[in-house]
Amino acid sequence: QVQLVESGGGLVQTGGSLRLSCAASGRTLSTYAAGWFRQAPGKEREFLAVMHWDEFRTSYADSVKGRFTISRINAKNTVYLQMNSLKPEDTAVYYCAASSTWPPPAYDYWGQGTQVTVSS
Repeated sequence: QVQLVESGGGLVQTGGSLRLSCAASGRTLSTYAAGWFRQAPGKEREFLAVMHWDEFRTSYADSVKGRFTISRINAKNTVYLQMNSLKPEDTAVYYCAASSTWPPPAYDYWGQGTQVTVSS
């Protein structure tokens, strides 16, 4: 079992930045792909980015490419999402997830989420 806990969410103004963290416990994250998703009220969950356990390969949704950056430090069992140039439409609950396969057809573990609110 892998437990995932997100942190770093909050309220930010348009154009601002936030860095989300996702800390894993229970088992090492170093053998899992790690991804970030978000879900806004009334909308479906949206894929944002995923990183391979090699700490190198990544994939991004077009909607965040160039603004968001995923990274990870396996030695710290932590995955990050750096979010720049934030817009009100980025307001959502952000989740991290882990998958034992690459590219992930599905994710095995999910965190509880952290709220990000971007004010206009």
